[in-house]
Amino acid sequence: MPTLKGLGRSRPLRLVIVLALALPLFGFGGLETLFAPKSELWDRWERHDSASTESIDHSAWDELLQRHVKRDSQGVNRFDYRAVVGQERQTLDAYIAQLGRVTIDDYNRDEQYAYWVNLYNALTVQVVLDHYPVDSIRDIDISPGLFADGPWDKPLISVQGEELSLNDIEHRILRPIWNDPRIHYAVNCAAIGCPNLQSSAFTAAALDSQLDQAAREYVNSPRGVRSGSNGLVVSSIYAWFQEDFGGNVDGIIAHLKRYAEGETAAKLAGAQDLASHEYDWSLNRPAGQGS
Repeated sequence: MPTLKGLGRSRPLRLVIVLALALPLFGFGGLETLFAPKSELWDRWERHDSASTESIDHSAWDELLQRHVKRDSQGVNRFDYRAVVGQERQTLDAYIAQLGRVTIDDYNRDEQYAYWVNLYNALTVQVVLDHYPVDSIRDIDISPGLFADGPWDKPLISVQGEELSLNDIEHRILRPIWNDPRIHYAVNCAAIGCPNLQSSAFTAAALDSQLDQAAREYVNSPRGVRSGSNGLVVSSIYAWFQEDFGGNVDGIIAHLKRYAEGETAAKLAGAQDLASHEYDWSLNRPAGQGS
């Protein structure tokens, strides 16, 4: 996930001013689009066995999600980090270690897709637990570099001898290999503004329906699309990663219409522009459960 935190410290003030003046040139999303991670293929992970019928066991992760993901009255799935202790924490760590031992090259594309999404989400929960309590995942500044923000660039696991970070999984494996905008509804960054952490693990057998359901949930929530004083306000995900949603405002609107229902569909029916975008980085823990 991108962030502009530290921009003023890591760039000369003059450059920041120049970029701010040139903001309209960057289109919807403005300056932030320059700092969003790009989809850049790590071709080592293209290997797969299309004939494979083997499956990967995600039951431990599925059980953990079913116990600790609860939906609030606003449709936000919240995870009870505070409750994952003792044996359950050991189970999570063992599940992630198990995924690290998988020879993922030997599986078909759908098994790989579900594997990478579940691994990303489990690692995100693990890294939050490692530093809990925190108010936001952005407070976990463990990425390498003087101006690091968040955990996304720190290697967290080794798979087939390769050290991988969360950004590697999302932007160098999932996005460039599958070219599926629904990836953004599947991976979860532990933030209220993010698409929901689902209450069950992704599986190859149910993958397409799970991805569609995740997309519908988010698009039809105020976090995805809402009416603002000056027009439609959408999630910053559509601005940061607009290359995955058609590359421009028209493409974003067309994507949203594909999943919009009811009131959201009515709002989008005659939409020709988007007013702004927003994102809530607050941790997706239960409401009222502060640090």
